[in-house]
Amino acid sequence: MKPASFSYVRPSNLDEALTALSQNPDSKLLAGGQSLIPVMNFRLSRPAVLIDINGLNGLDYVKSSDSGVEIGALIRHQQLHNHPVIREVLSVLAEAAGHVGHWAIRNRGTLGGSLSHADPASELPAAMVALDASFQIGNAQGMRTVPAREFYQGFMTTDLGPSDMLVSVSIPHPGAARFGFSEVARRPGDFALAGAFVKVEQGSQGAVTWFGVSGGPEYREVEISQDAEARRSVWEGLAEELDPLDQPEYRRSLAVTVAEQAYQRATGGQE
Repeated sequence: MKPASFSYVRPSNLDEALTALSQNPDSKLLAGGQSLIPVMNFRLSRPAVLIDINGLNGLDYVKSSDSGVEIGALIRHQQLHNHPVIREVLSVLAEAAGHVGHWAIRNRGTLGGSLSHADPASELPAAMVALDASFQIGNAQGMRTVPAREFYQGFMTTDLGPSDMLVSVSIPHPGAARFGFSEVARRPGDFALAGAFVKVEQGSQGAVTWFGVSGGPEYREVEISQDAEARRSVWEGLAEELDPLDQPEYRRSLAVTVAEQAYQRATGGQE
């Protein structure tokens, strides 16, 4: 298959990109293209204008400060996986980025593209929800900030408007909180059948964020018992609240498994 005909625009800076979006309501942004190009080839998406933002310099950065880490939307998944600041401060994010697709996909796909596409089986949207990230979103009228936990609104549905572009991500320092990550896929690089991020804080406070089970990231704050049987009962109770897209019994069972594995990785326990 080949895509339907379209016009092509390659802006040289962010202002030009946002102006092009505002002037072309039936347009799509092209960054890594790992999700967009396949659906265009199958003609499931037929944008009239393709706005190529690969020429925008300075949006593939990582900046660390006392308050947290800021990441540009054009950073590639492999860069995110390898970056020393991410590995030191947000190691669970580096680990999750290493599970995105295959090596070739990670070298082209971008953080902003993955977060905006909002595939329910994607690791990075759930990582941002788990890490309490905020998204900086721009359009021709200015910038606004949206918490990741409010950004995702349903199956492949986000807070982005037709003229909006996700520009950067801000993640607060995790402090004493520990995070673990786990996913189940048929083969390495395949979409996750179920995955989880678990946060463990001092005492019994924590949270779980599931992905690949229902229509988007599922965040739940929870008291996490140190007793294995009690903990499993908690995972099972929370999993019953999920609304799987298919195979509900199987998906909920996987949700319990990956939550426990993520907890063990967060605490350094035995899986």
